[in-house]
Amino acid sequence: MHPMIARAERVERAEEPREDHYVHLYGVTWTDYLRLLEILGDRSAPRITYVEGTLEITRPSRTHDEIKAYIGRLVEAWCLERGVEFTPYGAWTLKNRREERGAEADECYVFGSEPKQKRRPDLAIEVVWTSGGIDKLDVYRKLGVREVWYWENGRIQVYVRRGVSYETVTASEALPGIDLDQLVGFLDRPTASAAIRAYRAALRTA
Repeated sequence: MHPMIARAERVERAEEPREDHYVHLYGVTWTDYLRLLEILGDRSAPRITYVEGTLEITRPSRTHDEIKAYIGRLVEAWCLERGVEFTPYGAWTLKNRREERGAEADECYVFGSEPKQKRRPDLAIEVVWTSGGIDKLDVYRKLGVREVWYWENGRIQVYVRRGVSYETVTASEALPGIDLDQLVGFLDRPTASAAIRAYRAALRTA
C-alpha cells in the first residue's frame, strides 16, 4: 500500500530553537531505566526511550513541541465536532520488561467512554523533527500500540498494527473519517487557538 501522506507549509518564526537534542547511553539495565523514570516523575521533557540496554534521552525543541501540540489540539477539535469520546494522555510512559522496551509518545489518546479499561493508547503521535533518534515504530510494535502517526517534513504517515507488525495505511482506523490532509493544512496558523477555530469552522461546513 502507498502511505497516506498529508502536506502543509509551516510559517517560520525568528529565533525559535530548531533542533532536538539526543543523548544515547549504552549498557543500561532495566532497573536503571525504571530508576530514572522514578527520578523524573511525571515531567514531559526530556523524553525517555529504552530498547534492550540502550537509553535515549531526548530534549525536544520548542518547534517540536509546538507541532505536536497543534496536532493534538486539532485531533481533539475533530473529536468534539464528531462526537467521539477521547482522553488525552500526553507523554504516557509505556513499558514492557519482557521485551526490554519503554517509550513516551509526544501525544497519545484513548478513545471511548471507558479509558481506564485500556492498558495501551489507541493512538500515539510522534513528531520527527531532527534526525538521529531511535525509530520508535519498532518500540511501539513490541509495546502493542494499535495505531501510530508520524509527522515528518510536513507529512503525516499512518501505521496500523496488524498482528506483530505495522502496516502503512491510507487513512486512520482509530479515528475513521478524519481527513489528515485537511488537518495538517491548519498547522500554519500563528496560534493554536486560531488553528482550532479555523479547523472547527471548516469541519462544520464539510
